[in-house]
Amino acid sequence: MTTKKIPMRKCLGCGEMFPKKELVRVVKTRTGEENGVETYTVSLDKTGKMAGRGAYICKNVKCLQVAAKAKRFQRALECQIPEEVFEKMAAEIESDE
Repeated sequence: MTTKKIPMRKCLGCGEMFPKKELVRVVKTRTGEENGVETYTVSLDKTGKMAGRGAYICKNVKCLQVAAKAKRFQRALECQIPEEVFEKMAAEIESDE
């Protein structure tokens, strides 16, 4: 009998590899276009199935803060992210713990 491969993902905060189900996905989804410029929203994807470009983070607020400070989300998602979005994500992660 063959064993099923477990997909692994790297946390942007601590840099460790974890099974995909243990991490929270941060997703960038396209919302439309204003004045010829595409607009995006960045949010937590608790199901892991939302359409869009994704990055992964531990279910730990400290990892989120480290990744935000080092601008790792901006690099991974290829867009600028306002500070309010990080505060909202931190509140969501704290409420899930």
